[in-house]
Amino acid sequence: MGPHVRSVPRPSGECADRTLVPVQELHDAPLAPLTTFRLGGPASRLLTATTDAEVIEAVREADGSGTPLLVIGGGSNLVIGDKGFDGTALRIATKGFALNGTTLELAAGEIWTDAVARTVEAGLAGIECLAGIPGSAGATPIQNVGAYGQEVSSTVTEVVAYDRHTEETVTIPNADCAFSYRHSRFKAEPDRFVVLRVRFELEDAGGLSAPLRYAETARTMGVEQGERVPAAAARETVLALRAGKGMVLDPEDHDSWSAGSFFTNPILEDAEYEAFLARAKDRLGPGTTPPAFPADGGRVKTSAAWLIDKAGFTKGYGTGPARISTKHTLALTNRGEATTEDLLALAREVVAGVREAFGVTLVNEPVTVGVSL
Repeated sequence: MGPHVRSVPRPSGECADRTLVPVQELHDAPLAPLTTFRLGGPASRLLTATTDAEVIEAVREADGSGTPLLVIGGGSNLVIGDKGFDGTALRIATKGFALNGTTLELAAGEIWTDAVARTVEAGLAGIECLAGIPGSAGATPIQNVGAYGQEVSSTVTEVVAYDRHTEETVTIPNADCAFSYRHSRFKAEPDRFVVLRVRFELEDAGGLSAPLRYAETARTMGVEQGERVPAAAARETVLALRAGKGMVLDPEDHDSWSAGSFFTNPILEDAEYEAFLARAKDRLGPGTTPPAFPADGGRVKTSAAWLIDKAGFTKGYGTGPARISTKHTLALTNRGEATTEDLLALAREVVAGVREAFGVTLVNEPVTVGVSL
């Protein structure tokens, strides 16, 4: 039986569409097509909001009736259980790209990789190395999205959000977003804020990129770390590097049927890192030097991909419908017929194997709905 469709009048107010085109409401609506994993069961009810006013109205309605609420953007960081979601799923499909000099404002529903392309076309620097990341703009501050030496926390100035506790729209400056590695205030309080808009301050460097911080990008481009290159060239290089790792969405490539990096890079205290280093040398030989990068608070960040590979989970690992990507060990993938439980079984196997080998517990990066590792 297919999803039931009915129309819901759009809310009144300044942001309302005066043509009163109805908001689509679906019941028993498949959610798998709204995620990059293409996994998960249906939602009891699915609303699609195309204005901030509709987003706020849907959230208020759910909160007022005590209905569980699942907010969906691009679905690129979401693992939904096979039983689906018993409540209201709200898909944010708002549009808005406003560039004023070097100041950028994006509606939460804007496709992130398209927005990056437009800033590069405008000759601005600051997010060019975040090209190709799937998902919507509203998710970027939640996860403090980062890749290839850039994080959005370095360019985000403000986040406009609906505060479900105070029932008000609030503007939160960067300093109050509590950004850290793949984390933020919004991620720490998942049931409080619904991001509506994100504001950025970019740089006019005459068409050049921000200084390249990532060794692989600089090496690929034949320059030293810290140098600037044409922003368009930096973007194209990052897209090529991501595509080579199955990290650019492609319906024909099952390596991209994933959430990108499934695990965050572990950040270890000094004692934890020394214990890990000793186990690595014991397992792999005294000459072993695991990847190590400085992290906040004097801690050390190491590579989840390295840990997974050295624990024996190589590219393409698995025999079932959920396997490690053939291009990158950090991506768990749906080969076409997987269920969420298949994916979680693989994730748990990897976590257990890495913990046994190196004493380090991996943490999943995607948000889980109705399931957990």
